[in-house]
Amino acid sequence: MPIYTAVDLGATSGRVVNVRFEPDGLDLDVVRRFPTRTIAGDDGALHWDFDQLMADVRAGVAEAARRATVQSVAVDAWGVDYGLLGHDGHRLGPVHAYRSGRTAGVMDSVCARVGREHIYSVTGLQFLPFNTAYQLVASTAVGDDDLAAASTLLMVPDLVNHELCGSTTNDVTNASTTQLLDASSHQWSDELIGALGLRRELLPALHEPGTALGRMDGVGGGRGGIDVVAAASHDTASAVAGTPLSVDRPCVYISCGTWSLVGCERSAPVITPAALAANVTNEVGVGGTTRMLKNVTGLWLLEECRRQWLSEAGSGRASADVAELVARAALVAGGLSVIDPDDSRLAGPGTMATRIAEVCRATGQPVPGSPAEVTRVILDSLALAWRRTITTIERVAGIEAEVIHLVGGGAENSLLVELCASACDRPVVVGPAEASVVGNALVQAVADGAVNNVADGRLMVARATRSVVVQPGPGPDWTALARRIPVDEVAT
Repeated sequence: MPIYTAVDLGATSGRVVNVRFEPDGLDLDVVRRFPTRTIAGDDGALHWDFDQLMADVRAGVAEAARRATVQSVAVDAWGVDYGLLGHDGHRLGPVHAYRSGRTAGVMDSVCARVGREHIYSVTGLQFLPFNTAYQLVASTAVGDDDLAAASTLLMVPDLVNHELCGSTTNDVTNASTTQLLDASSHQWSDELIGALGLRRELLPALHEPGTALGRMDGVGGGRGGIDVVAAASHDTASAVAGTPLSVDRPCVYISCGTWSLVGCERSAPVITPAALAANVTNEVGVGGTTRMLKNVTGLWLLEECRRQWLSEAGSGRASADVAELVARAALVAGGLSVIDPDDSRLAGPGTMATRIAEVCRATGQPVPGSPAEVTRVILDSLALAWRRTITTIERVAGIEAEVIHLVGGGAENSLLVELCASACDRPVVVGPAEASVVGNALVQAVADGAVNNVADGRLMVARATRSVVVQPGPGPDWTALARRIPVDEVAT
């Protein structure tokens, strides 16, 4: 089988991986890992260090090509964020980061003017204050010069593709996170774009996963370059494509990394009053499928805590690595305290362990002191949030899931897996941990004709990963823990 290079960019780290599919195996060669950093702008806004990101991507792809004869390369990344191109094709200004806070109050203002029900009826997308639509409205409102001068908007993964091969189209899976895409037609909504006062000409043609985008010159040895192919460029779309979802039992998936994406795969969007009330999102998947899901903050909470603890190394409170933290957390009694991972008090970067302690104190719960206790609070809280979210997904989708597929970095956290099975009271199929990388490469293999379709690829993944199934076991009283978080404090 050919080798495909997957560039997988998350909101905290990225990696370049060479992937080879075999009938009963899967070979992943991690060529390069690197952080995806943000930097503070002069105006206090948060930007991605996109120049460094591109340097790491280019170095990773070049090394991947030196290690093996690569058939093609594809890029997936997080959603909602974008870059702007000028008429000369060069990038204009910074690439804003969604946690910047520059959209404060914009979503509520837009909904009051255009109508929450109308926006949802068109897009089927969840309301998050940092959605692309609100970022653009915020920039328009302050007279952003870069936006006024721009000719093209590209979502982050297609901005990377543009740098690699000059392509100037957007993948539909990432476009579906903008709240500017019609959920039924999978085309830009001219009506909604006009209602928001945005420039329609900024938004380029859309392409499907598997589309040939161009060629990255200067790599690939004697071949003179590597073909650049469109992945399902939203990292969750790639992760779902790479998840061996059960075909004979109703199931839900949790793709847990920086965020936890909890949902199910549908043949069409679910745009109902119940879906709107629950703020369920309908995003585009591979092959025109719909990823009906909800966002829950994920392991970013733990990463931010580790960042704080590392900064406090001089006081003797430096953190261990994640595996050691989890091992210590397993020795802490469950149910010490729980938080809502989406609590607005925990939304921004910095001093996360301190803020988690403050939330626990404010809700009358024991205050975690050690890194192990804070870690246990985070993991218990994630499992509880998943339990609540799965109930919402089942109700809106009209299903009763018999099994949960847990993929992403969370699949490597044994305590979190056990807590998930316990809290949700159903079996958890674990892995692959690198689901987004696998899905990225799988789309390339289907485009290349080496794999017939995604369904066949998922069967290959299931055989290759030999997924572990964790059955529900004892745990804290999850129903009692749920009562500690008032319903009106839980993000819907």
